[in-house]
Amino acid sequence: MSRYWSPIVHGLTPYVPGEQPRIEGLVKLNTNECPYGPSAAVGQAIAAAAGAGALRLYPDPQSLALRQALAAYHGLRPEQVFVGNGSDEVLAHAFAALLHHDAPVLFPDISYSFYPVYARLFGIPVHPVALDADFCVRVDDYLEAERNGGIVIANPNAPTGIALPLAELERLLAGNRDSAVLVDEAYVDFGADSAVRLIEHNPQLLVVRTLSKSHALAGLRVGYALGHADLIEALTRVKDSFNSYPLDRLAQAGARAAIEDAAWFEDVRARIIATREGLIKRLRGLGGRVLPSQANFVFACFPGHDGAALASALRAERVLVRHFGKPQRIAPFLRVSVGTDAQTDLLLAALGRILAR
Repeated sequence: MSRYWSPIVHGLTPYVPGEQPRIEGLVKLNTNECPYGPSAAVGQAIAAAAGAGALRLYPDPQSLALRQALAAYHGLRPEQVFVGNGSDEVLAHAFAALLHHDAPVLFPDISYSFYPVYARLFGIPVHPVALDADFCVRVDDYLEAERNGGIVIANPNAPTGIALPLAELERLLAGNRDSAVLVDEAYVDFGADSAVRLIEHNPQLLVVRTLSKSHALAGLRVGYALGHADLIEALTRVKDSFNSYPLDRLAQAGARAAIEDAAWFEDVRARIIATREGLIKRLRGLGGRVLPSQANFVFACFPGHDGAALASALRAERVLVRHFGKPQRIAPFLRVSVGTDAQTDLLLAALGRILAR
């Protein structure tokens, strides 16, 4: 701490990202990265974008070609698309641009832990809404709450992996017309229904997505938002007051190539979903309680076994998973990213040895 810190910094507890180890040979299932490389078209597009001295010039500050590709992909217009340096940055801009800062933002008490960090950064009061006994979002709890400054729902939720049915999202939107509803769809491509189709009739809806998971571009940092043009304008005003060039030439080119390779996307998504379903079955066969997942990870616990101890024992077996110590009712659980079938076999073999001790 320093006397030169601002009061905001003194009050911050930053988000802690998942470990990125430098140890070779680990089975890395802790940060929900895609287990497969991106489309070959991505590397080709990046190489082309870097050629002929192009990197001496600033990138397109509007990312128009990428926004056009995303608009075509989702059946929207380019003015309904905002792009940023990963969905984390897009969410941060949305917290600044769209939430009423004089009323609490509502989000699940067990969800992406960046949400309360953003709220503290921007001085927004928070009202965490408890998940039910089955770790599901109850829409009635949001509709019955007092005036809010906005609602943020990860769908599927993280770290639970449970998705809210689209009909329930429609009910939430119908009952919350006076503040923005942000739906974070970082994992939606793995089996949940997207809220994008609800945008037309819900001017308060902003859908936030990323290319990190289902398009294997976590290292490129590309996220985007979809909504009515006036919501997108608000995000653009914040961006241009902070950093007019959030996406470099390589990111714009690579992301566009990824979006346009539908065959790669469908193949890899199907493989991940199939591996996930097999993983759930085998974890349950080892005596685990596994929540239903529509993400590229599973959330599991083993009755009678401490979650932190299991994570530590797996690390000793050179397998990394994610453990969350808080809140207390998820302390027994481990979040396990879906890897390749070979990685899944190594995980389950290690877990079987640990549970048999």
